[in-house]
This record gives sequence, structure tokens and C-alpha cells, in this order.
Amino acid sequence: MSTTSATPRNAPLPLLVLGHGTDLHTERGVECPGDLPAPSDPGLVERARAAKAALGDRVFVLGHHYQRDEVIEFADVTGDSFKLAKDAAARPDAPYIVFCGVHFMAESADILTSDEQTVILPDLAAGCSMADMAAIQQVEDAWEDLVAAGVADRTVPVTYMNSSAAIKAFTGRHGGTVCTSSNARTALSWALEQAGEGGKVLFLPDQHLGRNTYVRDLGGALEDCVVWDPHKPNGGLTREELDAATMVLWRGHCSVHGRFTLEAVEQARRDIPGVKVIVHPECRHEVVEAADEVGSTEKIIATIAAAPAGTSWVVGTELNLVRRLAEQFPEQRIAFLEKNVCYCSTMNRIDLPHLVWALESLVQGRVVNPIRVDPDVAHWARVALDQMLALPGPTSRD
Repeated sequence: MSTTSATPRNAPLPLLVLGHGTDLHTERGVECPGDLPAPSDPGLVERARAAKAALGDRVFVLGHHYQRDEVIEFADVTGDSFKLAKDAAARPDAPYIVFCGVHFMAESADILTSDEQTVILPDLAAGCSMADMAAIQQVEDAWEDLVAAGVADRTVPVTYMNSSAAIKAFTGRHGGTVCTSSNARTALSWALEQAGEGGKVLFLPDQHLGRNTYVRDLGGALEDCVVWDPHKPNGGLTREELDAATMVLWRGHCSVHGRFTLEAVEQARRDIPGVKVIVHPECRHEVVEAADEVGSTEKIIATIAAAPAGTSWVVGTELNLVRRLAEQFPEQRIAFLEKNVCYCSTMNRIDLPHLVWALESLVQGRVVNPIRVDPDVAHWARVALDQMLALPGPTSRD
């Protein structure tokens, strides 16, 4: 369930994108489907409580920060993707892990947990458009092109946590590592050191996190970055462009964070006196440059929690989290950065009906939607994850 079928070289890749748009080459080429659907039937709440109580310690429910409130209510722990996967691994006594997140997150949990544990994704259609923008066959084709260009032997791959197990395994096989939005600086510094003078990093699959980390955090130059477009021969790059580059950024992005604009930041500053703007590093470079604070989901939460009462914030991340922050910290003025950005539609496929179905099935002795990563893929993905955990610095385990 974790593998991706082969795709012809340079073929268009079908993406699980928001809304009903058809232009896969633009970050604003999708339509917002509107408000989040109304909360599920209240009767389902009692059914979820009853099923969870019946299962007791046999089930451990993980809830990503971007989940809707009706699902978060039943989570034993909440957090970002890698934190949740590690939380699952820390509960070896729970035979069933119900991951309320998206597919690549459940894969990471399966890789890190024991063979005696089963990870369940309540809706298999809960994918990630960013992760789907780098299919394993595309990445392997790109590596062959780097070999042909004579640069592969001095290129170290780094993949963002928001990628499939197959991409993580590719990274492990080629001596690279995984990163989170919290430790991207540490991981990228390590990779550049491994690549050596004149070396390169192939950064997958989010071009914005790679660019922002290299330029903003490490002081690199924008002109050292090139974008590899898997839809074009040789990534759309000449050998000269490739040879001169330090950062080879995969043409991928988050369908939510990629839609925030510089105009929205400027409008917020006009509308709200003294406002602070905080955004996720998956946002585009000009948005990150214009913000007051930049950080992972966990950092956004911690920053706002520590802010004095009476301060004003506009937040550039997923709307479920922003609304939850506004409710948790009413003494602050907290607003969403851009009104036209919608919820993460794939994350929101994990709703209360699917969660109840997964839990009640376990009560009845049936396991639905298990996520099982191929053992060889899991081995090499674990190599890449272990390399990340071995990195120096205080953020290496965030």
C-alpha cells in the first residue's frame, strides 16, 4: 500500500490537489471548495467514545495538528507528523495505532513501530499533494540524469518528512537523510558538508523549504538554487545550470502553504496596527522574507502561546490549527493570513465517521486500512531516518 506504480519518464504526474483545478504547474491553480463541512452527527461522538473505551490500551490514537476538532477530541496525543510517529513507537504495548493524519505520516509510523503493531489510516484517500509531487520513478529517473550529467557522485539527497516511504528509502540508499521543518537547517548543513566543495544537494519534494532553509537560515544565494521540473527532460535545466548550482530543488510545494502571498502579508500590516506575521517555511520565499517569524507547526504554536496578551498575529498555516489557536488564546488577536486559502482537503478526509468506522471495526475484531511498508523500503527509509536522528544539534530530534 506504500509503493507507487512506475511512471513513464517525464510523464505528467496525477496529483491529489485541492478543489477542482486542473493546472498542476501553478500553486494557485486550484479552487477552494468552500467552508469545512459541518461537524458529524452528534450520535457518532457517543459511538466513538464507546468504541475507544472498549478498546482501552489496545488502541493509541494520533491526531495531527491540522485535523478538525471533532477528530482531535479523540486523539491520545497531538503533534506534527514525525513527533506522532515517534509517539507511536514509544507505545509498544498498543497493538493498534490509529493515525489521524495523511498517508506518508502513517507510513513513517509503520516504519518506526514494531512488527507486532498495526498502523491504521481511517481513510486511505487521505494523501498529501506535496508528497505525490515526487513519485519514486520520477526521482529515480532524475538521479539517472544527474549521473549522466556527471554530478550524482557529488550530490547528497535530502527529503522532507512530507514524502513517501519510497522516497525516504531512495534517500537512504544514496547516503542522504530526512529532515523536518524544525531541523531542516541542521540536515542541510550536514548534507552540504557531506557533498564537499563543489557538491550539491537534491532537495525533495518541497522547493520552498529547501530554498528558504538554504538562503534564509544558511546565508546562501538565491542564484545557487535551481528547480528540477520532473515534467521536463533533464529537469528543464542545462548542464551548465546544473553544474553551477548548489541546491537542486524538486518542483514540489504544499497546496495550502504555497498559496499564501506577499500581498496578503502587506494587507495584514495595513489592516492590523502592530501585527506580527508568522508563517510556515513551506511558504514561498517572498512571503517568508516579509514575515516577522518563520517556523514549523510546533514553533508557531509555541511562539503564540508565549506571546503577551493583547498582541496581534496573522498566521500563515493550515486553517484548522489557526482557528484552534484563536480559541485557545482569546487574549490575543489571531487571524488567518489569507482569506482565499482553504483547508487541507486531504487531511480533512479523516472525519469522525471514518474514525468511528476504524474503531468499531477493531472492537469487532477486524482491522481496516492497515498501512504496511514493504520491508526493503522500510529498511532503507529507516536508514535515512536514523541518519536524521544522528545529526548534531538541539533540533535534530524535533
